[in-house]
Amino acid sequence: MPIAEAVQLSPPVHRLRPRAEPAAPILLSPPHLTGGELPALAATLQSGWVAPAGPAPAAFEAALAEATGLPHVLALASGTAALHLGYRCLGLGRGDEVWTATLTYVATIAPAVQMGARPRFLDVSSESWTLDPDLLERELARAARAGRLPRAVVPVDLFGQSCDLDAIGALCGRWGVPVLCDSAESLGATCRGRPAGQGARMAAFSFNGNKIVTAGGGGALASADAALIAEARGLANQAKRPAPHYEHETTGYSYGLSSVLAALGLTQLGALADRVAARRAIFERYRTCLGDLPGIAFMPEPAWGRSTRWLTAVLLDPALGAPGREAAREALAAAGIESRPVWKPMHLQPAFRGAPRAGGSVAAGFFERGLCLPSGSAMTVIQQDRVIGVLRSL
Repeated sequence: MPIAEAVQLSPPVHRLRPRAEPAAPILLSPPHLTGGELPALAATLQSGWVAPAGPAPAAFEAALAEATGLPHVLALASGTAALHLGYRCLGLGRGDEVWTATLTYVATIAPAVQMGARPRFLDVSSESWTLDPDLLERELARAARAGRLPRAVVPVDLFGQSCDLDAIGALCGRWGVPVLCDSAESLGATCRGRPAGQGARMAAFSFNGNKIVTAGGGGALASADAALIAEARGLANQAKRPAPHYEHETTGYSYGLSSVLAALGLTQLGALADRVAARRAIFERYRTCLGDLPGIAFMPEPAWGRSTRWLTAVLLDPALGAPGREAAREALAAAGIESRPVWKPMHLQPAFRGAPRAGGSVAAGFFERGLCLPSGSAMTVIQQDRVIGVLRSL
């Protein structure tokens, strides 16, 4: 058979098209490494310092003092540890009341409850999504008349936005109530031109893996009061007193930040301004590309503050044509995109069933309709377009 005829009689070849690889998942707020972490870790390990002591934690504390404007800083194992020590240094005791914003993560109030304190949850302002100063003023006046002022007020910075700490601090100062600010989510934010946390008796920060600056974990307690941080430092080191043996006048905790994590955090901190700029740019692109859709609104930025936009938060209103929060979250998840409802208010949590509160409907509405979108500072335009495309398709 001629070769040409043999070729013509050969069965057709069905070429298999290569199967498209699924797109990589988009996470809510993954760590964004600078490239300097590995050399910093190597240098720390080679130095022999790995415990919560030595040059790395001290350098990290000094850099944090500069970033926050609070001159006395203690690096710790977590933001929760920082809050716990803050409560302890304020003398919180069993039966004391602690007031905090209901729209927050449980770590804000958990250490106080574990110490025997009684929580009271206050609603937030629609202007900032943080503790409502007007409500706080009314509640403090009522408590003063009843002779039942709280032992501490703990405002919360939310999703990269500072609370109105000037107003809150002035109100609490009028009645002599100390302020411990939960600034875990707001490193790099400002309130009236000053770094978040300034103006509180103490401020707690977090360097968890999803934060704008991460050490893989860790936290810090900061203050303008040297004596408070000195007391916290002693408690974080098992309350050991100076002596050739182990001497303890009280009990403490093992809350120090390891040198290894401090080295990571120190490297990350140098990129803080760039990280803030990147997240704010992501927020603006979301707002530009989604803001024309019916029923969608973005977390506002009050005139007195500048948010880091650690997380871009939106409100979805089905009555105005938007999908419900869960419908949007599930559609994003089906596309490999992580999103998260805004914090479930503490007064709605089963753990605090029956706890006293003032208001709560504003925070409850935000939870019902609010969704946090992927906001990692390393997000590409293509990744942002995937998120935008899913939401526009709904």
